[in-house]
Amino acid sequence: MEKISVLMVCMGNICRSPMAHGVFVERLRKAGLDAVVEVDSAGTHGYHVGAPPDRRAQAAAGERGYDLGALRARRLTPEDFHHFDYIVVMDEENLHNALALQPAGARARVHRFLEFAPQRAEREVPDPYYGGTQGFTQVMDLVEDAATGLLSHLRDRHGL
Repeated sequence: MEKISVLMVCMGNICRSPMAHGVFVERLRKAGLDAVVEVDSAGTHGYHVGAPPDRRAQAAAGERGYDLGALRARRLTPEDFHHFDYIVVMDEENLHNALALQPAGARARVHRFLEFAPQRAEREVPDPYYGGTQGFTQVMDLVEDAATGLLSHLRDRHGL
């Protein structure tokens, strides 16, 4: 079976997308699918390239058993659209920024992450960077729900 690849995308790749990355990797591991689904994360801006996830993101994830310590920020590239099957963005602004980079003929399908959590009223994962710890807790709630939905989607669509 050919690997399926998923790229989580936010603005700086230090809060939302690494949180989503860590949660989704763990969902895949628990489902026994970590060998067939590749996961990475990136940002639409290069503010934090090479930096670890924000300490508050790491703390919020760590409280729920996810380890983000090995992740490092990188910037989304046009090549990502040829490598990944799914590019999953956290909000409308990053959807717009990602689509502006998408080259013609790219294979990636671009989705908002919360499309995979239709039970949620929210349509965007809000950026918690300038707020307090409650924002990071809210992001964890959203990305956990969306990660579960994305896993279900991959199972249905790809017969996993």
